[in-house]
Amino acid sequence: MNMLTKILGIIGGGQLGMMITEAAKKMPEHISKIIVLDPTENCPAAQSGAEQIVADFKNKDAIVDLANKSDIITYEIESGDSDVLKSIEKNTEVNPSPETLKIIQDKFLQKSFLLENDILVPDFIKIEKIEDVKDGLKKFGFPALLKARRDAYDGRGNFKINSEDEIQKAFDYFQGQNLLLEKYIPFKMEVSVIASRNTKGQIKTYPLVENIHEENILRETIAPARVTEEITQKAEQIAEKIMKVIKGAGTFGIEMFVTLDNNIVINEIAPRVHNSGHHTLQSSETSQFEQHLRAILGLELGSTKLLHNTIMYNILGSKEFEGEYKSITLLESNVYLKMYGKQISKPLRKLGHFNLVAKNGETVEQLLEKLKTLKEKVITQPLY
Repeated sequence: MNMLTKILGIIGGGQLGMMITEAAKKMPEHISKIIVLDPTENCPAAQSGAEQIVADFKNKDAIVDLANKSDIITYEIESGDSDVLKSIEKNTEVNPSPETLKIIQDKFLQKSFLLENDILVPDFIKIEKIEDVKDGLKKFGFPALLKARRDAYDGRGNFKINSEDEIQKAFDYFQGQNLLLEKYIPFKMEVSVIASRNTKGQIKTYPLVENIHEENILRETIAPARVTEEITQKAEQIAEKIMKVIKGAGTFGIEMFVTLDNNIVINEIAPRVHNSGHHTLQSSETSQFEQHLRAILGLELGSTKLLHNTIMYNILGSKEFEGEYKSITLLESNVYLKMYGKQISKPLRKLGHFNLVAKNGETVEQLLEKLKTLKEKVITQPLY
């Protein structure tokens, strides 16, 4: 192996793996090859030129195989087996660290960790039986959020309990998973910070962005967030504090709420590049994907300055059908379409995104006006 360049292993080959692969291919002086572990044959990352091991993310033998073929391992999905990753660490570098993954992939451990480090999170309790839910609701009141501790994304692991007669339904919904109950925080806005830390401890944060969700799935990210300078600074300081206490290197997505009294409360942390950072592909000098690679390779982190106001819009599968869909094109100037190469559309599945980038100093409000007409052009339709 060339000691100057490294073979990069990625657990997960979906759209995030695809965009990490594309960023890695632009760094041939540092990365000679990319191998992904993903259960879907010809996954998006493989379509972008990564070699693929076809196996489940938690398959121990496959993770060991990936480690044997790689100099450094990272992940784009947090459902990998942190214990197996810990066991391979003596031979292959893993970043973010398996300890961090273990804490973050369990929402109860994650919130406990943040609380121990004086970082504000909503009140929460561990749930083992339905009586715990009832006791928690007496304490928190309605509504409250029942959440799966692990393996939940795009809102699939949340159940908002609005009244007493929903308790049983909520508990049954999770079919015996490990749970926590969280106090519902009324908020003005959902925001996030993409933050990175390299192996030498250098930390950089991207400007605060505003996130708009549809059925618990991110639909739009507005960069920069439409908040006061004071809120922006508060959020970025909290993100920096989190990066200081988290072990290992990489890029993280830190989701937050702006409360009604202008406080910042942490919702969740993703130990990986994040959907709300896709705008950086065009809005910033350094994309979150390049930054992640710079972080895990121990390189100097790139500039996180926002060069252009930008709105990222997720293209989701239509609720009306499942199957092959017509290809989407957008020819407007300053609109950057990225489809993920997924053959099958499913209801609300992330199939791609586009970035609408300001030109000549356009404001966020002007971009939002333009977005209205663009949305109609990216509705997914059956191929036949």
